[in-house]
Amino acid sequence: MVIQILIGGLMFQSFGVYAAELREQFGWSKTTLSAGFAMTRAESGLLGPLQGWAVDRFGPRIMIRIGITSTAIGFLLFSQINSILTFFLTFFLIAVGSSMAGFMTLTVAVVNWFERKRALALGLMSTGFAIGGLMVPLVVLSMNVIGWRNTSIATGVLIFIVGQIVATFIYHRPEDRGETIDGVPAPEPDEPRRAAGGPVVIPANDDFTAREALRTPTFWFISIGHASAVLIIGALMVHLVLHLHESLGYSTAQAGLVIALMTAFQIVGQLGGGFFGDEVNKRVLLVACMVGHVVALLLVAYATSLWMIMAFAVINGLAWGGRGPVQQALRADYFGRKSFGTIMGFSSLIVMTGMSTGPIVAGILADRTGSYELGFTILAIVGGVGTIFFALAAPPRRPGQSLERPEPPLAVPTLAGER
Repeated sequence: MVIQILIGGLMFQSFGVYAAELREQFGWSKTTLSAGFAMTRAESGLLGPLQGWAVDRFGPRIMIRIGITSTAIGFLLFSQINSILTFFLTFFLIAVGSSMAGFMTLTVAVVNWFERKRALALGLMSTGFAIGGLMVPLVVLSMNVIGWRNTSIATGVLIFIVGQIVATFIYHRPEDRGETIDGVPAPEPDEPRRAAGGPVVIPANDDFTAREALRTPTFWFISIGHASAVLIIGALMVHLVLHLHESLGYSTAQAGLVIALMTAFQIVGQLGGGFFGDEVNKRVLLVACMVGHVVALLLVAYATSLWMIMAFAVINGLAWGGRGPVQQALRADYFGRKSFGTIMGFSSLIVMTGMSTGPIVAGILADRTGSYELGFTILAIVGGVGTIFFALAAPPRRPGQSLERPEPPLAVPTLAGER
């Protein structure tokens, strides 16, 4: 959670604030700033399979230490940029580090330690990203007082010191410490496990390999659904502050408060999604969250009054927070934990096409039309179509498996959860 606070608050959710400062000082276009962010997300996707394999092979701690160091150095160098080339190079270094130390690596660790309340554990860990969003007003304040360059230096130092300390307490699997998953006796080899109030989970010796997972339609449905969600999230990370500031006339400080409100409700969504994700059908929750993303994006695109911006912040925060832990728990429930990092890494190849494309589409159309309305509308439509893929993500059958595990109907939430 602490690492998520650092990376989420000081890098991802503050990018829009840095973008506004860079645009004001250097006059760079929205498309240029979008391309920088998109490049880093493409890098994350391309390195995903290798990173996932490395986490499965070497454990999360060493990946976090390397990633934190890279991120810190990147911020120190970022404070000295004076051209588009140096902007791209330093931000690339920050992105590589934040990916290595960030969400994928941390998710693998949590999935390996928790099963009964896996969605809740992922939700609690993910709240760090939302809590980090509450730091955005502080980042804005720091820029106003000491400038964006000194803020970048302070960020690099803070991330390095705190990140390296926290990494000491992260372990790969409970077996590494002579413990068991959930702290309970391990089941018999062929005995199916049911998380309390939750899904039937496949035995450890029946976990999917990455190759087996890639051959299932479910892997692709979840990945495409996830990509359509971050298509919207990526566009908002880069352009929300610019939209509120340049299009709607709010100050960067006021825009920071909107982000803070959104991330406050993101925390509520993560805790709620974590709790209900262990109790009801996960696909129902994912579909509901996607609808929330679409409605929220249209609200802020056509906002004409403050209430529409506030409604956007609340709805998108709840949808964003609720979706994150539920979709990762669904992957783990379906494919197991043995090769989870590698499976998640291959999924990132698809997911990051959305994170990379969203900002570019919004930026290009904003430069050409002078408004974000068209770009945000197109992204909302694509997000609505992506909702269908989450609905289609039924439990996969392992090659050669003759027994189908039943699942409750998608339209009816049930305490039995996903099966």
